[in-house]
Amino acid sequence: MNANSQITSEKLALFYTQLEKNKKLQGPLMPTLHDAQHIFGHIPLKIQKIISKELNESIAKINGVVTFYGNFSITPKGRKTIGVCLGTACYVRGSQTILDTIEDELKIKDGQTTKDGEYTLQATRCIGACGLAPVFSVGERIVGNATISKVKETLKEMKEAIK
Repeated sequence: MNANSQITSEKLALFYTQLEKNKKLQGPLMPTLHDAQHIFGHIPLKIQKIISKELNESIAKINGVVTFYGNFSITPKGRKTIGVCLGTACYVRGSQTILDTIEDELKIKDGQTTKDGEYTLQATRCIGACGLAPVFSVGERIVGNATISKVKETLKEMKEAIK
């Protein structure tokens, strides 16, 4: 599990500090959720309950917001997110094969994180690089005109960079 996803007393103290600042804002929920995601690496129910109590919002509303927006997660994400575009242009050019290859190589499915906490795999709708279809992203890096060999080469480079 990614060390960033642990809920420690230090992280809780930092979160409460940010929460107090956010309470002074008009509409404190979104900034608070962003802070929680950044501090803990995800927004589990325990943290949602704290937010609910402190901001006097229902758990249902908070959980609805957390599960609606893709940049929030209720489960820990890896240090790197790999996104595979399944938008129309990418899909017709073979992005499903790219997704399948990454799943096979990392031994995880879409939406899962590797056991070591390094990578989270996410299928996406469109990342705005249709001219390079099919594409996948690793963090902020976009890999266009993706092929199975490009996927394997990129994953190998990433694994070597960790060592």
